[in-house]
Amino acid sequence: MDAVLLACSSAVLFGAMTVALRLGLARSPGASAAAFLMVVPAFAVTLPFAAVQGLSLDGVWPFALAGVLGPGLSQLLFTFAVRDAGPSRTSVVVGTAPLFSVAIALVFLDEPLVAGLILGAVLIVAGGVLLVGERGRPAHVRTIGLVYALAATIVFAVRDNIVRWLAGDTTVEPAVAAAVTLATGALVAGAYLLVTRRAIALRALPSFLPAGLLFGLSYVCLFEAYYRGRVSVVSPLVATESLWGVAISALVLGRHELVGLRLFGGAALVVAGGMLIGATR
Repeated sequence: MDAVLLACSSAVLFGAMTVALRLGLARSPGASAAAFLMVVPAFAVTLPFAAVQGLSLDGVWPFALAGVLGPGLSQLLFTFAVRDAGPSRTSVVVGTAPLFSVAIALVFLDEPLVAGLILGAVLIVAGGVLLVGERGRPAHVRTIGLVYALAATIVFAVRDNIVRWLAGDTTVEPAVAAAVTLATGALVAGAYLLVTRRAIALRALPSFLPAGLLFGLSYVCLFEAYYRGRVSVVSPLVATESLWGVAISALVLGRHELVGLRLFGGAALVVAGGMLIGATR
């Protein structure tokens, strides 16, 4: 039950973070710098939790490697996706993560296969078809944004399985693991800025602080959930962030996102597919 509650909390926080990130980008454009300015405060959020559990760095190097993928590479791609496709549509695409996570878990973690996987996959694909075939999108939604979102989703799925694999045989506390992963992610985002010679405008930090705080709390809940439950249970619950992202986008951004029944329907199918995958395994 702890894993379920933590996974659901992570989903709500992640959905809210997506909208907060879009608001930050509206005030301070620059997606690559935004990823860095968001991950740094997210790392800071994890430090009190890590301090309570004990700030030992013994055995943390595998989590540092995992951080290269997520939130390092994944958060850059995710930020580009929110910039180019908006938070609600990015949320729907990211909600397909259980399909990739469970497929990887079946192959590499020897998790059990049941018939519900097929139906769950069909529902997820159907939700994706609704999104891709959507008409009357807002002018700011670009196809490349959906591509970024899909790439970020695959990286998320790989990262989730690595974390679950590491959590099965480690003495590193979950909050410490989350902090190390976020620290590595910040270094990756910073390295990207250096390589591409993009300036970091620290005055823009307040614009991305809310997103960073939500992201950090979401990460703590995510790691705590993976330490307590299987990928096939946690990942589908975390994927409900699709509905939260769409709902919060509709509430906060209103007409700017043009959230209609088709988009809600696509998100619902994606979430239903993810939940079915988890419930039947």
